[in-house]
Amino acid sequence: MNKPANPSEFEPTPNNLEAFWMGFTPNRAFKAKPRMIAKAKDMHYYDMQGRAILDGSAGLWCTNAGHCREPIVSAIQKSAAELDFAPTFQYGHPKAFELATRLSTMAPGDLNYAFFCNSGSEAADTALKMALAYHRARGEGTRTRLIGRERGYHGVNFGGIAVGGMVANRKWFGAMLAGVDHLPHTYNRKEQAFTRGEPNWGAHLADELERLVALHDASTIAAVIVEPMAGSTGVLPPPKGYLKRLRELCTKHGILLIFDEVITGFGRLGTAFAAERFDVLPDLLTFAKGVTSGTVPMGGVLARQGIYDTFMTGPEHAIELFHGYTYSGHPMAAAAGVATMDLYRDEKLFERAAKLESKWADGAFSLREKFPMLEDIRTIGLVAAFDMKPIEGKPGLRAYKAMENAFHDHGLLLRITGDTIALSPPLIISEAQIDELFGENLPAVLNSVVNL
Repeated sequence: MNKPANPSEFEPTPNNLEAFWMGFTPNRAFKAKPRMIAKAKDMHYYDMQGRAILDGSAGLWCTNAGHCREPIVSAIQKSAAELDFAPTFQYGHPKAFELATRLSTMAPGDLNYAFFCNSGSEAADTALKMALAYHRARGEGTRTRLIGRERGYHGVNFGGIAVGGMVANRKWFGAMLAGVDHLPHTYNRKEQAFTRGEPNWGAHLADELERLVALHDASTIAAVIVEPMAGSTGVLPPPKGYLKRLRELCTKHGILLIFDEVITGFGRLGTAFAAERFDVLPDLLTFAKGVTSGTVPMGGVLARQGIYDTFMTGPEHAIELFHGYTYSGHPMAAAAGVATMDLYRDEKLFERAAKLESKWADGAFSLREKFPMLEDIRTIGLVAAFDMKPIEGKPGLRAYKAMENAFHDHGLLLRITGDTIALSPPLIISEAQIDELFGENLPAVLNSVVNL
């Protein structure tokens, strides 16, 4: 790639796709046949030619309130004009405190404190550090071990991939963190295939924590981190009773329970947080994505009262937690978050998702008999997954072609992982759009790859 001799020669280079190294993307395939998005509004993206593309995945599980919603746009514009940046180390600004109060009020139980960062990956690592520091602060500094789960996804920073359980995210990056172990994942196709909501089989898998406690001793374990619904791995709803049992065991052994709600938070499962839907209170809860409806990067951790109080000791002028980010609680992100919370409340979008869940599931399962190549369908809240039979010797190709054809030929944006199609639309999706998605768009996509 030829570069200009000096900065004065830099010029815009439209249509040059080479310089951008894209994450989680096969760069060569994309740049040979790009899927370019030019604008968005409400339930649709629009390509460079202005063609509407139904957003079947809320971007990356994040635009829960829909795209370019005027109240959020106005809040961001106002913040950019009034306060472009303010530090939240030793200083503050009103919107960060306002948003923290809104979130703590919305959260279940005594999850009364919000710590801000900039992404779900940072939120996961923040929660892990909080757990380690909490035990040290209370005199149990031997609790340094972290427990994740196979097929779990907790972002891409070193803490997150260490406790995560998706092999492709782990195998490239060395030994990661020491002192990490994993619970087994909860999916068993033979026992759970074609289940709506929580499968009946699998609660006993939470008891694997007892095995890890026997192996390592509870005095060495700081925290267990799980997604209430494993999302990125292909949408795995928790078995009935699994999360409650995990909560019981963590309490029994003095282990903190962390819920990664980066995907499930803000209405995806019909409640503000999955903790509310499953009636299980974690000690720490991570969030991101939907907190600003994807408009400005933001993440964070909600902490229970007792955890916060443990840190609030020593001299009042001394820093209690040596952690944070330059952009924690950024003014534009905080303004976007407050406006997003207003939209969720005023339009009752969480309640809307709960009411649409049955129709959504009906639409998803209507494809079961029509496409024998579908080896499983799973739904919960406004989420659905379709496991397609892999092409022999070419794992992942069927799903990649489905994604490609969906965008270019069938006006649909969707997510894939392996040979699984995942759908998670903005919560503003209409019943007519659900009918369009499962009656027209997705069947056309599946037909386009059925004979590969």
